[in-house]
Amino acid sequence: MSIWRVKPISAFEADMKKSTLKRVLGKWSLTAIGVGAIIGGGIFVLTGTGAYYHAGPALAISFIIAGIACVFAALCYSEFASILPVEGSAYAYAYGTIGEIFAWIIGWGLILEYAMGSMTVAVSWSGYFNKLLLKFGVSLPDWLTTDPASYTGEGFSMNLPAFLIVLFVISILIKGTQNAAKANNMIVILKVSAVLFVIIAGAFFINFDNWSPFIPEATQIVEKETTHNAYGLTGIVSGAAAIFFAYVGFDAVSTQAGEAINPKKDVPFAIIASLLICTTLYILVSLVLTGMMNYQDFNPLGKYPDAIKAPVAYAFDIAGQGWAGLIITIAATVGLVSVLMVMIMGQSRIFLGMSKDGLIPQVFSKVNPISGTPKTNLMILGGIIAVVAAFTPINELADMTSFGTLFAFTMVCIAVWILRVKQPELVRTFKVPALPVIAVCGILINTYLMVNLSVKAQLFSGAWLLIGILVYFGYSKSRSKLNNDKAE
Repeated sequence: MSIWRVKPISAFEADMKKSTLKRVLGKWSLTAIGVGAIIGGGIFVLTGTGAYYHAGPALAISFIIAGIACVFAALCYSEFASILPVEGSAYAYAYGTIGEIFAWIIGWGLILEYAMGSMTVAVSWSGYFNKLLLKFGVSLPDWLTTDPASYTGEGFSMNLPAFLIVLFVISILIKGTQNAAKANNMIVILKVSAVLFVIIAGAFFINFDNWSPFIPEATQIVEKETTHNAYGLTGIVSGAAAIFFAYVGFDAVSTQAGEAINPKKDVPFAIIASLLICTTLYILVSLVLTGMMNYQDFNPLGKYPDAIKAPVAYAFDIAGQGWAGLIITIAATVGLVSVLMVMIMGQSRIFLGMSKDGLIPQVFSKVNPISGTPKTNLMILGGIIAVVAAFTPINELADMTSFGTLFAFTMVCIAVWILRVKQPELVRTFKVPALPVIAVCGILINTYLMVNLSVKAQLFSGAWLLIGILVYFGYSKSRSKLNNDKAE
């Protein structure tokens, strides 16, 4: 059937030779892109909810489990990147192995990870920005910081900071990947410095009694007439699913393969290095935080009701170090800019690959000869993300970003296994050791985490994939470059 047609490896190689993208990214710039995508608001927010609602001090183990789930997928991504060093990430990998319909579904699903993720990050940035302004005594009116659905007043309202930050990021990206990478590198240095500051400074305020018991006895938390299972082994695993959003983005490195100087070696290095760096930092931050504050103190109905909203900054406030909370707020505000930058850049490259294949309009594959970037692509994408972030309560859909990511991870684990069986003779500069074991573990863990997401996220994501299938049969299938080449 034509929907299962596979794009030949030779066609990918031809695309690489014709590509007008500028290869300007070395292995450390690629690693910085991975770190820039992973370290965002999640580490400064999800630690509190993960500790109170799920794992207690054993949140560190939850981060290890989530990190391991990512490692399985990261190894599979790395093998693919060594074979197909092209923009498009999991979409391109599936197109070269399983077939067009499968690749389309993954590409459509990746919109949940990157475009939806960008909208979520823009809204999160707006929240941090407003907190930062309040620390300096500046307060923006609610109608300028709230989407219409969430606004309780009368008249017009929009989330103006979320709208403007997207336009600011787009203005950087259209000037060129090299300039964007330099800006990202600077922000990543600031973010990592802030995380190291939390770890080192917070270590002096650890109360070891807060780690006892390290794995609290399994219990149920009753809140607003709902019952929630927490702690024990079950709490640790559910905690891994809950904080998985903090890991979203390491695969963004693979979307930049078309601009890497030595993609077959540097992309696998950057994927694994960025994941290991961030996992280590996350584990240490969670240990410090649960050592500074007892996990029960993050109860939103307890003595410190606001602690769960900004747990890291609040821990320092309670320790009498309010100045540290200001530093963390500044770092989180600036740091989210690089997350947004990498997310939008990743989505534009996926659209670039899909457009080259004829599955979406050709306007998305036009590359500006001066900047070497898909300028029109970025401007259309930026406009949509800015408007949706400004006028939609997108925070409720954050779990859809995790669904899109876990879905892509699962598909990559399947696809790399299929390619190893179907085309074992392909040159692979990086090979996954014990591939059947790694692939099966990746498929099972990521599927399990997907099942543990909210029912609303699963329903919305399922509906999104269904819409994608309708778009494919209504538009993309007949316009596919492979279909037209065959007809000719």
